[in-house]
Amino acid sequence: MGTATILHADLDAFYASVEQLLDPSLRGRPIAVGGGVVLAASYEARAFGVRGGMSGWQAKQLCPQLRFVGGHFREYQRLADQVMAVLEDFTPVVERISIDEAFLDVRGAVHLFGPPPAIAARVRARVRAEIGLPVSVGVARTKHLAKVASQVAKPDGLVIVPAGQERAFLDPLPVELMWGVGPATSQRLHDRGVRTIGELAEVSPGALQHLLGDATGARLAALAVDSDPRPVVPRARAKSVGAQSALGRAPATSDVICAAFARLADRVASRMRAAHVEGRTVTVRVRFPGMRSVTRSMTFPDAVPSTRALTEVAAELAAGAVEDEGEHDITLLGVSVSHLRRDTGLQLPLPLEAEREHDEAARWALDRSVDAVRARFGRAAVGYVPVVLGSEGMVPDDFRSLAEHDLTWE
Repeated sequence: MGTATILHADLDAFYASVEQLLDPSLRGRPIAVGGGVVLAASYEARAFGVRGGMSGWQAKQLCPQLRFVGGHFREYQRLADQVMAVLEDFTPVVERISIDEAFLDVRGAVHLFGPPPAIAARVRARVRAEIGLPVSVGVARTKHLAKVASQVAKPDGLVIVPAGQERAFLDPLPVELMWGVGPATSQRLHDRGVRTIGELAEVSPGALQHLLGDATGARLAALAVDSDPRPVVPRARAKSVGAQSALGRAPATSDVICAAFARLADRVASRMRAAHVEGRTVTVRVRFPGMRSVTRSMTFPDAVPSTRALTEVAAELAAGAVEDEGEHDITLLGVSVSHLRRDTGLQLPLPLEAEREHDEAARWALDRSVDAVRARFGRAAVGYVPVVLGSEGMVPDDFRSLAEHDLTWE
């Protein structure tokens, strides 16, 4: 049996905490980042039931004294990067999994900084003293358990799960704390009478696979007994760049699909240009009611040349998936680009665009003009399409981009 050398560090109520750091008058007060929709809520607001994704009017009903603040997106990225630099001072084995959380494997650092619990305490102290943000840390033998421990530690705490005591720690906890258990999965488990991780561990893997599907059932059966062999892997060269967007429940019409992919392709393509990479394979993900998802992909001889081309390819792939599945509604769309390489400049048009060859050079130049305007005046200064469905209740693209990372879809 290994020792507890994996840490999961998770900044507490990150976006709201940054706003309170930037404006000390907000400290100790219930605040929400956003307006028409709550993008993030402080712990003071969460005490009233305010949660991310909630409409602004509903949040105000729950907490009349709630104050909405705008998002300082560049500050979020800057401060989060500073936190990651602190983590890397303790070990090079840091796996960043989102803007505000990361795993660390500190087994090679104990001779310098002491045992893992001492390292975790030093991490928390440095992040608070040098950056001014609260961070919760879990220490355990596996990645899954370290992440669960950091959730139990919130807010602003430290929880250590010694090797050999994993089941005693996990069993009484609610299944919602498990990595990957969202509202739909949670409800299915509750309907089966499974509410704690210990109860989940008593269900046979076969029964879980029948209830939740092969992949999800097998994964949760293993995690419930803390079987998680995944190592902490420092972020290597990106294998894909992608973005996805939940749609609630929307009709699977061409207008909805094209509007969604126009936004998603803009975010993906601009991130690729900023990283000076291009890719040949386009993969789309379409999720239907009931949490069932399908993917479709297409690989081209050369790189996808423009934002518009990526939009067209993604929309065509998604439309084909909808037609094949015979569905009328969709709940999520995503697109990723893989087979990445360094950007070599304007490529020949894609085969499906052969009749519009003369347009591609103009599209390529337009993309770079848009990048230049945004670099000077901000992302909101210019876009590719008008807001067809209205902006109220929409999540700003700047906020979405902070949470987007290279996507791997099963």
